[in-house]
Amino acid sequence: MAENYPMKSDGEKGVQEAQVAVVMVPLPAQGHLNQLLHLSRLISSYNIPVHYVGATTHIRQAKFRVHGFNPLSTKNLHFHEFPTTLFENPPPNPNASHKFPNQLIPSFYATIHLREPVCSLVRHLLDTNHRRVIVIYDSMMTWVVEDVPTILNAECYCFNSISAFHMYSFFWEIKGKPFQAGTELYEDIPSLENCTTPEIWELWRKQESLMGKVRSGELYNSSRVIEGLYLDLVAKENDGLNLWALGPFNPMLSQQNKDSNKHHKTLYWLDKQETNSVIYVSFGTTTSLSNEEIEELAVGLEKSLQKFIWVLRDADKGDVFAGEERRAQLPEGYEERIRGRGIIVRDWAPQLEILAHTSTGGFMSHCGWNSCMESISMGVPIAAWPMHSDQPRNSQLVTKFLKIGLIVRHWARRDELVISEIVENAVRTLMASPEGDEMRKRASELSNVVRQSVMDGGVNCVEMDSFIAHITR
Repeated sequence: MAENYPMKSDGEKGVQEAQVAVVMVPLPAQGHLNQLLHLSRLISSYNIPVHYVGATTHIRQAKFRVHGFNPLSTKNLHFHEFPTTLFENPPPNPNASHKFPNQLIPSFYATIHLREPVCSLVRHLLDTNHRRVIVIYDSMMTWVVEDVPTILNAECYCFNSISAFHMYSFFWEIKGKPFQAGTELYEDIPSLENCTTPEIWELWRKQESLMGKVRSGELYNSSRVIEGLYLDLVAKENDGLNLWALGPFNPMLSQQNKDSNKHHKTLYWLDKQETNSVIYVSFGTTTSLSNEEIEELAVGLEKSLQKFIWVLRDADKGDVFAGEERRAQLPEGYEERIRGRGIIVRDWAPQLEILAHTSTGGFMSHCGWNSCMESISMGVPIAAWPMHSDQPRNSQLVTKFLKIGLIVRHWARRDELVISEIVENAVRTLMASPEGDEMRKRASELSNVVRQSVMDGGVNCVEMDSFIAHITR
């Protein structure tokens, strides 16, 4: 496996002597679990013990689904399964008036029961020859760590799972949308209307007042070579609060990488395809499509005549291992007609390895930030179909600022059915047109810049070294 940040022997000795431990507190949703698990790998490579905490089912989920490395064989990475109360585990509703995964909210509320175990772990680590404990927590888990700053020699750092572009848009709107140099993209920025639901805003409001009291700094899964302008703008709004962009968290895989912890049927199939000939279609773990949407997407992919891998599964429940899942129906005879040209995946797919494969030339995505960073890292252009949360604004960053993708469905038309002709045209444009070739070229160039940034002496390597030096000071 290619490490994102090369280890320095002198730095390793300094960290060993520092006797610092890190505790990771992720939000129990796949995109959040995954990002902090990858960050755990990076920090542990500096010979710092990392303790990744959560409910039993969510620790199991994180370990089972991670791709790009094997957490069970990673030195200095420790998992702690803490009890929580039983929570409701409703299925997703593919016919809801919005796409936000409200079914996860009971599991989010159950995390309040991690508050005491996290503090106990911090105290235990301080009592066992660690002079400082660093707690890195998801911004939506502030209430779990609110007592940590009262513990001597413990510090908290807030991880924001969104892009700096999206974060700055909040500040920009709060200030009344002033024009600033370099922020022209905000003039036609997608609305936040229907991005989330009142239930998640209520959860956020319960923690908002705690945020400024708890954090000693902020972390982003981003890079200054990707969105340096917006990271600088966010830093200015934070009144001098320390900010580090440590991404990409995911390993920078290549097709020659042999250390993946699993080999999937899709990868064998990709080995037989031509370079850049396959579009990967996946809308993440928090989106459920209606039967009507599935049929239109199926027909559009078929009519495009392009090769594809389509991950067709329901959104996650709060406990992904409990209960039945809906098996979405495809048009009659569909899988037989696309045999050899397309693959339908109904379970978990190794997204990072698929995107890293040379046969993959496009990604139809919901534009969750985790997926955006993985696609950017691997040099794959995006057909953006945002569904909820930060995704509409991430799609703006991808298509208008980075210019490495196109829009399938504009957020302003989110209530309209995306018909098969729209899907067909988007796929053909991305995969079989000069316009798509230009996007692929820019995506490849950006990927190369990102890869250089994580090499010894690169921008991201220096930033990670800076963070490690800060927490081990």
